[in-house]
This record gives sequence, structure tokens and C-alpha cells, in this order.
Amino acid sequence: MAVQTTYNFDQMLSNAREAYGEELYTMAKEGKDFVFTFSDNVAPSASAGKLRKDFPDRCFNFGIAEADQVGASAGLALSGNIVFAQVFGPFLSLRAADQIHTDIAYNDVNVRLIGTHSGVTSGGGPTHNVIADLALYRAIPNLTVVVPADAGQCCKVIRASMEFEGPMVIRIDRAGSPNVYAGDYEFEIGKAIETLEGTDGYIISCGSNIYEALMAAKMLKEQSNLSIGVLDMHTIKPLDTEAILRVAYKTGVVVTVEDHSVNGGLGGAVAEVLCEHGYKGIFKRIGMPDEFSVLGDSDAIYNFYGMDRHGIVKTLQSLMH
Repeated sequence: MAVQTTYNFDQMLSNAREAYGEELYTMAKEGKDFVFTFSDNVAPSASAGKLRKDFPDRCFNFGIAEADQVGASAGLALSGNIVFAQVFGPFLSLRAADQIHTDIAYNDVNVRLIGTHSGVTSGGGPTHNVIADLALYRAIPNLTVVVPADAGQCCKVIRASMEFEGPMVIRIDRAGSPNVYAGDYEFEIGKAIETLEGTDGYIISCGSNIYEALMAAKMLKEQSNLSIGVLDMHTIKPLDTEAILRVAYKTGVVVTVEDHSVNGGLGGAVAEVLCEHGYKGIFKRIGMPDEFSVLGDSDAIYNFYGMDRHGIVKTLQSLMH
């Protein structure tokens, strides 16, 4: 059963980068026991800044030493703490890769690495775009990887992770993405959400791309009378293979959409599942091509590479006609 969404309303913005701090602050006020480490981009005025101000004994600032931060977070976890570690996205996956692999994942510790500014939302150009992180994370044992669709879902992930055993990456965008979900709904790490039901095809996506996928489905219904469903694959690892196979065999048309390289991310993971199960239907990956991005804000880049709603519509129309 599809959940209630807000996708008919085009200006309902959320901010997962603020939401994670708000949820941590709320949980701290509730008496939940955890430690927070952070890098240099947590301002005192931010929601995470309130956590720093009111709970200074559990907050540790590592400045621009991200690799040290990840290693120290592992040490804090080995001491018996649940640790939330906020790191600027490109430096988490590239600069601290060794520490993620050896300190966090190998020791199988309770650290939740919150990687902000994901994909091309960082706004820092090709050197700061975060387009290879999912490929890295998927290959590291013991690592759970979650990509929330909006601020509300980010809060659900943060809270659910308190009861979760083992290391986790929570990948969020820079800020200002539309809300996807209206009201409460059931969320479980590792279980995809059928955000919109379809009978002609499915878009499998994650993160803020879910909203563009919903808008594309709406346009396809209006323009071509096509019923396209949207599957929110918020957990990239472990992957909900049952949900992938269910929607693939239901319609025979699957398109993945992600703010990541087409190599090794969600699209690659879905392709592996379909291939290994003998799927013979239509399949296409939409994401960053195998190149460094053009310069521009995220919306312009999405449009340039056909990753926005118009590009998704064009791709599905070409596949189905």
C-alpha cells in the first residue's frame, strides 16, 4: 500500500541537515545516551549547535581533521558509546575512507556517520561533489547505508538507529529539498517504501531524488496516461531485494534515479539483483555519467544530465514507446 505524499505541492521544503540536529537534541532532552562528534561546518546557530550548547560534555569538535574524527568516533564506540558523527560528505567518503573501513566497519562498532552535502548538492564543484561514496560504502562489510528522502525520514532514521547494532552511514543532502511524505508512516531500516503504486513501470530511487521521481510520475500520468510507481529504496545496504523483484516482475519496466555516479551506486545494486534473478524486462540507470560534473547548482546539474523530472520523463517515454 502506497503511503500519503505531498508531491502535488511543489514548494514544501525540508532541511535534513537541520533535522538530524533537531532529532539528536530531542533525544538528548529525552535522556537517551549517545555521543556527538562533528566537523567544522556545524554553526552554533544550527540545530546541532543547540546540542553543543546544552550538552557540551557529549559533543566533540574535530575541526577539519575528518579522518581523526572518524577514528576517534570508533574509539568512543569501543568504549561503549553510541556515536553520531557528522562529517562534510566529500571528506567523509574520500579523506576518511581508511578509517571507515578499518576503524569503524572492521570493528563493527555503533557509529552513525552522518555524511552531509551528498551528490552534487554540495555546491563546491567537481572536487566537492559526492558521487562515488555509495560505491565505496557498498563494498565495505558490516556497513549499513541509509539515504533519507526528506527531513522527516531523516528523523526516523536517526531515531531508529539508536536501537540498531553495528555501523551505519546516513547520507543527506545539503538542504532545501521538498518534503515527500505527509503524516506518519511505518519506517524500517532495510525495507523499501512503495511511495506511489504503478502498473506500467517503476522508478526506484532514494534521497531527495524521490521527489523528482514523484513529479515525473505525475507528468507521465498527465501527458501519456502512464501509471508509474515510485519505490523509495532508502536503505542501499542491505538492499530490499524482495521489493525490487516484486515491482520489476509486476510491470517489466524499471528505472533507477540517484544523485551518484551510475557506477556502483543504487542503479548498480538494482542491476545486480535483476541480473542474478534472470530479469528480462526493461531496465535503465539515471544518474551522474562517468565524468566529473559540469559547474552549476544542483538543479542545473540535474537538468543537464537528465536527472530531473523532465529527464526522467524523457527516458521513460523513450523506453516505453
